[in-house]
Amino acid sequence: MAATRQKKAPQAETAPTASEIVRTLEQFEAPAPQSFSKDDDLRAYRDMLLIRRFEEKAGQLYGMGFIGGFCHLYIGQEAVVVGMQMAMREGDQVVTGYRDHGHMLATGMESRGVMAELTGRRGGYSKGKGGSMHMFSKEKAFYGGHGIVGAQVPIGTGLAFANRYRDDKSVSITYFGDGAANQGQVYEAFNMASLWKLPAVYVIENNRYAMGTAVNRASAETNFAHRGISFKVPGIQVDGMDVRAVKAAGDLALAHCRDGKGPMILEMMTYRYRGHSMSDPAKYRSRDEVQRMRAENDPIEKVRSRLINDFGVSEGDLKAIDKDVRDTVADAADFAQNDREPDVSELWTDIYADDVPQAAE
Repeated sequence: MAATRQKKAPQAETAPTASEIVRTLEQFEAPAPQSFSKDDDLRAYRDMLLIRRFEEKAGQLYGMGFIGGFCHLYIGQEAVVVGMQMAMREGDQVVTGYRDHGHMLATGMESRGVMAELTGRRGGYSKGKGGSMHMFSKEKAFYGGHGIVGAQVPIGTGLAFANRYRDDKSVSITYFGDGAANQGQVYEAFNMASLWKLPAVYVIENNRYAMGTAVNRASAETNFAHRGISFKVPGIQVDGMDVRAVKAAGDLALAHCRDGKGPMILEMMTYRYRGHSMSDPAKYRSRDEVQRMRAENDPIEKVRSRLINDFGVSEGDLKAIDKDVRDTVADAADFAQNDREPDVSELWTDIYADDVPQAAE
């Protein structure tokens, strides 16, 4: 009688070890900066210059007393949001923290509306009731502006969950800083995003000082691109002072998400020229450090140099762009100073949603 052939028991899959996971995630490298066309560089130059001139004017208005409360300027970090915006497509969402004016302008929100919100006027994006840190634009898929450190990260993760639920290939881009990266809710969000493979790009804008403390004094792990390793979230460090490097990294991360591979972290190595807020004298760093960064690594000057040296754009043409941008910002400032303040009755509006669908009984 023939021997009965025994079936082999199925082999259980061996889970990867922690070191194998780390090696896999560390294989992600920042791509080389993209080669920009003349039109690409002109767009980046204008968009970054608009943010810079707008923030300079906002600083002036704050000093004159037209802007109250907190005001955090984005001067020096313009390449991050402009490069990411160039990589995005319609339907992608943006959410950020309180250093948010640059993000608003990059998404296409009007200078008048942003500046009017800063001065608390009716024409502002939140009708003068939100101020610097709390304005929104559903039309531009901009979901704030949030004053609580790190609070935008779970919100951005929720937006990514909605994208996955709808299966519309949209990606949520959440910006936060090196200080916010130490918040517990950030890691809860990383865990959820990785577990459910949510299309979320987490952009950590590492401007080196958080509120006023150098990263090496506040963070045990100063490579923020590695912060997602324990959740199997890949990350890469990017030169956040080069708009071409940001665009290349943005393309990589967005494609990763659209392919259903889950979230990704982009640590943008950047620098802010001003203090944490308008009330910060920034005595924790030297003046020479700031001047050296401006002279050697300014994101706008890099593009300006390419336009002149590589594409033959004249000084006159660049001055014309600067004048046009200055005129736009001056118009926004005039509007923001002369627009009417909200009526007292506005205190009771926009508190509850009026169009929430009722559940069927």
